[in-house]
Amino acid sequence: MRLSELKDAGRSPSLPLSVTLADAAGSAELQLLSLLRVLPGQRYVGAGVWRGTPVLAKLLVGSNAARHFQRELDGVKLIAAQGLTTPQLLADGLKEGEGGWLLFELLEGAESLGDAWAEVEALPALADEQQAVLGEALSAVARMHAKGLWQADLHLDNLLRHGGQLYLIDGAGIKSETPGQNLSRQRVLENLGVFFAQLPKRLEPFIEELLVHYLLANGEHALPLEALLKQVDKVRAWRLKDYLDKAGRECTLFSVQRSLSGLRAIRRPEVAAMLPVLEQADTLIDQGHLFKTGGAASVARVEVGGRTLVLKRYNIKNTAHWFKRFWRPSRAWHSWIEGHRLAFLDIATPTPLAVLEQRVMGLRSRAYLVTEYADGPDLIECFKPYVDSGEAPEAQLQALVHLMQQLIRERISHGDMKGHNLFWQNGQWSLIDLDAMCQHATQLSFAAAYSRDRARMLRNWPSGSALYQRVDQLLPRLTE
Repeated sequence: MRLSELKDAGRSPSLPLSVTLADAAGSAELQLLSLLRVLPGQRYVGAGVWRGTPVLAKLLVGSNAARHFQRELDGVKLIAAQGLTTPQLLADGLKEGEGGWLLFELLEGAESLGDAWAEVEALPALADEQQAVLGEALSAVARMHAKGLWQADLHLDNLLRHGGQLYLIDGAGIKSETPGQNLSRQRVLENLGVFFAQLPKRLEPFIEELLVHYLLANGEHALPLEALLKQVDKVRAWRLKDYLDKAGRECTLFSVQRSLSGLRAIRRPEVAAMLPVLEQADTLIDQGHLFKTGGAASVARVEVGGRTLVLKRYNIKNTAHWFKRFWRPSRAWHSWIEGHRLAFLDIATPTPLAVLEQRVMGLRSRAYLVTEYADGPDLIECFKPYVDSGEAPEAQLQALVHLMQQLIRERISHGDMKGHNLFWQNGQWSLIDLDAMCQHATQLSFAAAYSRDRARMLRNWPSGSALYQRVDQLLPRLTE
């Protein structure tokens, strides 16, 4: 295959793949054996063999290939020139009308810090194992900053452990001020803002402690915590907007198809599993364990491929109801977006897996939402033994307070805080039924909505009960 033909190869070309490349020694075949990252029609990154040597290949095609090639090459040279550890560039080339390519030494068995973090992320906030991963990353970032460089796309997957060393990768994101001289304080704060904004929000109280790892490797600047937190908030807000936009379009994270007959979005790793679920959704609901049926929605627990899921169908009750619904995003779509919002913000909710809107000539009809199943007891069940005594488990009470504090922090109202919409899982309360959820633009509108949420929460128990009084004392209050 010629390099230029890759632009039409789609997201999943058949492997192994032979691509003809040419350098000063002449043409040779790159045998591409696996793909690690694909941007269809633009970039293909994978492991292969070139002239008998294992390589990591970056193949750049399409109309922007020359620009992307030059950015990658310039970044790789900057890293190497400053003596920072990075995989050796073995060969590179750019041919007009074909594309560009860069072949790096393949670090067999290398582990990204992103993978290392995934293994410890679920541990309690800033456990020793988490601090080890993040400390290693921050030390590497500090050394890069000391050399006048920064990684614009700074994340843990761009740092690789191999042979007792940490390698910097992805030259396309490498920028510089004055190579060899420390970055300015403002640039350091901006780049660290990018780093910390990608960590779970529950780690935010520990940023000052984590910053010690950076300062031990590069103490050039005093880094005021307040200024850093402002940068973190700024980047996180941008990342949330970008992530929710991706949840509605075809990209690396999501498979999305839109047409006059419907809209379908699936988390990309779940495509193979979810397509059959959506195709036979009505049958699965009829055969599943029904939590709710008829009216505006039907909800069932279903078993598919040995996996327990929740499948929710949003019904059209009659013509009048259709006239109210066809012109605006379905409640399934709203729940899909809000579920991803909560997950991004580190607020527990069952993972949304797939959504489908049926349409007729572009006009919305029935809609379906598939999520993971919340298998813990709900709030009503958990607190039922303590209504009279008020002596509910302290851990569950404090977790309820924490949840409400999270919602306050993000100005999010749920819209229906009945006890059956909160499930106890993994030491925290997980929210379901996100149809009416809203992230408010102003504190004024949020305060009124939060007061309604708080009042609905308390109505789960008799107003004269000891439990009601206990929860009322604990839940945070806002003034409108």
